[in-house]
Amino acid sequence: MTRPTPPEIKAMANVAGVPVDAEVAARIANSIGPAFDGFAAIAGTLPFDLEPAGFTAAQAAKPNAKAAT
Repeated sequence: MTRPTPPEIKAMANVAGVPVDAEVAARIANSIGPAFDGFAAIAGTLPFDLEPAGFTAAQAAKPNAKAAT
């Protein structure tokens, strides 16, 4: 998989039900881009997927009070 572009991230986020605007999509692309670059040499050989649509959901989630104690 290649480094996703902001329009691709925006589309993935919309499909995932977490719509983002163009500015947020660009920030996500900039933040996860180095991960894609770092794994480019072994792309397709690892059993995981980098899914940028979940970033916004994780940021919006409230911390688990039980985990904090």
